Amino acid sequence: MKYQIYTSRNYRQITQFKSVRKEHLRDIDVVASVLPFKTNNYVVDELIDWDNYQNDPIFILNFPQRGMLQPNHFETMARLIDSNADAPTIKEAANKIRHQLNPHPAGQSHNVPEINGQKLTGAQHKYDETMLFFPTQGQTCHAYCTFCFRWPQFTGMDNLKFAMKEVDDVIDYIKAHPEITDLLITGGDPMVMNANILDTYISRVLEAKIPHLQTIRIGTKSLAFWPYRYISDPDAEDVLKIFEKVTKAGITLAFMAHFNHVRELETEAVQEAVRRIRATGAQIRTQSPLLNHINASSKVWSDMWTKQVKLGMIPYYMFVARDTGAQEYFGVSLTRAWDIFRNAYNKVSGIARTVRGPSMSCTPGKVKITGVTEIQGEKVFVLEFIQGRNREWVNRPFFAKYNPKALWMDDLEPAFGKKEFFFEEELAAMLLD
Repeated sequence: MKYQIYTSRNYRQITQFKSVRKEHLRDIDVVASVLPFKTNNYVVDELIDWDNYQNDPIFILNFPQRGMLQPNHFETMARLIDSNADAPTIKEAANKIRHQLNPHPAGQSHNVPEINGQKLTGAQHKYDETMLFFPTQGQTCHAYCTFCFRWPQFTGMDNLKFAMKEVDDVIDYIKAHPEITDLLITGGDPMVMNANILDTYISRVLEAKIPHLQTIRIGTKSLAFWPYRYISDPDAEDVLKIFEKVTKAGITLAFMAHFNHVRELETEAVQEAVRRIRATGAQIRTQSPLLNHINASSKVWSDMWTKQVKLGMIPYYMFVARDTGAQEYFGVSLTRAWDIFRNAYNKVSGIARTVRGPSMSCTPGKVKITGVTEIQGEKVFVLEFIQGRNREWVNRPFFAKYNPKALWMDDLEPAFGKKEFFFEEELAAMLLD
């Protein structure tokens, strides 16, 4: 299959859009003027049920919906578009809205490392063991998820991007930090890069022979949105050879695959791509946020984890939708998130119970909702860190007042009359550095 992109400029050419109502077309145009929009022919032709597109999870995952913008933001952009405002005026209004959508959630701007007095603006180092690298050539995707917490990468606002062209500084930084065992290559999606560019980055890391580097991770949505990357793209075989090069060098290659719905696992193409990747010796681990309108159902999750295990993949994370972009549209209360996770977890075998969650990737770290209970007459959330800016915080249980409306960590208050959570004073000092 030949890759065909659809964006706000040409999506009306899609044959199936003949059945889409005019008001839905206008909604797409308005929301796409603020939030990034891109899909492709595989998603359109093989994943979406066009007879029920309004409720189809993959349609909502790819095509902007009116509720993804606040009503006042929607009306602002609709008035400009309806009045045929010029492009600079529309862009200026869109940028003002974007800056109100928390473009750098979870304190990402505090994660930028330095070496020799130079900031590595295309990298992040939040947790001791893991460094993130954002190659410049990987700052797009085969299609954009409407919920994506890295949506600023695709808006053309350079001050909101993380990107770096050279890997040498990253290698030097890893060498200087023996606590780093994992390098996560992310984006965007690094699997949009051609094999030659990907090989350049990977080979430089392998040739550096860093003794404490154990794992190279690749964060990607390509298996779900363009599995032909590993089957019939002109350099598909070269990509698989790169994966083999990593595993033969004694480095674990962890392919961090984003699957948001079981439908993404059902095509022949994705199943063949999974087989090919696993044959290189790579591990495939799966993760997704919990999303209203898309997968807010314990059955969807249990079916998804069961299917992933059957295909040889390892369920890894259920995340809570981050407090950025269209969070109010996609967000699920923490109470409901815990119920969905628990009910899905109860329906799968022990092999699938490698999954962790529901987890909030917030400023202090990855905070897991362990449960809801009552202690000394007070109803509370039981929480713990899976990862923390300070590793000493990990697996230390703590408690928050029960709040049935809470969507995110910032909505929670300490239980038992305490003024702050145990980590807050130390966190504040860290963020001042």
